[in-house]
Amino acid sequence: MMGWVRAARGGTAVLTLLVLGACAQTQLAVHAIKEVQKRGEPEEVAGIAPNGVPIGPGGVYKVGTPYVIKGVRYYPEVDGDYDETGVASWYGPGFHQKTTANGETYDQADLTAAHKTLPMPSYVRVTNLENGRAMVLRVNDRGPYAHGRVIDVSRRAAQLLGFEKQGTAKVRVQIVDQGTKGFVAKKPVTTQEERDAVSAVPVAKVETATLAPPPGVAAAPAPVFEPPLPAQVAMVSVGPSDLYVQAGAFTRFDNANRLAARLFSFGEVGIQSAVVGETEFFRVRIGPLATVEQADDVLANLIGSGFPEARIVVGVR
Repeated sequence: MMGWVRAARGGTAVLTLLVLGACAQTQLAVHAIKEVQKRGEPEEVAGIAPNGVPIGPGGVYKVGTPYVIKGVRYYPEVDGDYDETGVASWYGPGFHQKTTANGETYDQADLTAAHKTLPMPSYVRVTNLENGRAMVLRVNDRGPYAHGRVIDVSRRAAQLLGFEKQGTAKVRVQIVDQGTKGFVAKKPVTTQEERDAVSAVPVAKVETATLAPPPGVAAAPAPVFEPPLPAQVAMVSVGPSDLYVQAGAFTRFDNANRLAARLFSFGEVGIQSAVVGETEFFRVRIGPLATVEQADDVLANLIGSGFPEARIVVGVR
């Protein structure tokens, strides 16, 4: 997202350039996009989001309206069944202490993430499919928009998930259900009668004092507060996975077959069947691809050839 790394002597500078370039290639562009998105969107009351997730200082609960970035239209929505695989990246130094898409202050040491369509804030479980590490992150920002990334995590999250140095990782992102399928409750409404009843309650001054213990009884020791637990990283069993670029998904096989016939110049093309709910989809995918860089190249070529909604996906064997 960013390109501010200053040239330095030796291999260390080269490694730093590669890492920061991978994790933050479009930092300045994303900041400008987020500033545009914040204008004109209705804001909710700060405090606690309808889904029960605490809102950070200065922030608001926000789903947002459809928007277009680089020719692709995104539709923010509440999705209690969200479950997607793809490539994750991380962002930090160039955006630290700046304002997120819902008005909070971004801290690269917090366990947060940016997503293109999920409500802000909400919780997602991110699993690194390359090493089996998994943790829950709080979505409070929009992005990423470059190279088909599915989620952008904070620098600290990338460290704990084990991909800070390499910059990207194959991941699975799942919404953390709050106990119901919809997962986000409607905003509560207080009636005028309830408001009047609350204001009518008499207010009295309350005084407090410390009482001495009864004779012959020792005072209880002062409570000892334990420090907060460190961030929890779970280890899950993961199998081998492959990278693909998905050009489209259709409910009719003949439509998928026609698209596949047009894409053979981009690489090995296949059609994969998947049932979502009660509907069968035929997904046209190029791959498997050996590296994220190779997938990025194929994706860029596809988008440049008139397939703006193509994206990188991860197929688990």
